[in-house]
Amino acid sequence: MLGVYLCAREAARRMSTSRGDKGGSQVHISSSAAARLGGPGEYVDYAGSKGAIDTLTIRLAKKLGRDGVRVNAIRPGLIETDIHASGGKPDRAKELGVTTPIGRPGTVDEVGEAIVWLLSDASSYVTGALLDVAGGR
Repeated sequence: MLGVYLCAREAARRMSTSRGDKGGSQVHISSSAAARLGGPGEYVDYAGSKGAIDTLTIRLAKKLGRDGVRVNAIRPGLIETDIHASGGKPDRAKELGVTTPIGRPGTVDEVGEAIVWLLSDASSYVTGALLDVAGGR
């Protein structure tokens, strides 16, 4: 969590129009289920840090908006990544992905596309958003 705070602070310092820059966009990475559900029984530390990222994102969006800095967060759901294997459950995303309304886990490319959109001018009126990329879960 400390890394997110430090990176957000330094990015804000460099992007801020009040400091002579042209503004910009920060996109933080949270987690849709962990931040909302608290990771009962597993990933408790992970869940706590993701909840903190949500709060930080909303607060920074309000603080930095007038300085031309937009701050949003992507909250991935069940995404096929190595985090599941490192937790001892390599097939977790596939097993739980079928329970989502879309019926499958997401991909890192789908998360990446949402990030690209939030960084682009196409989302110029979006700040303080917590965007779930979670297949409806």
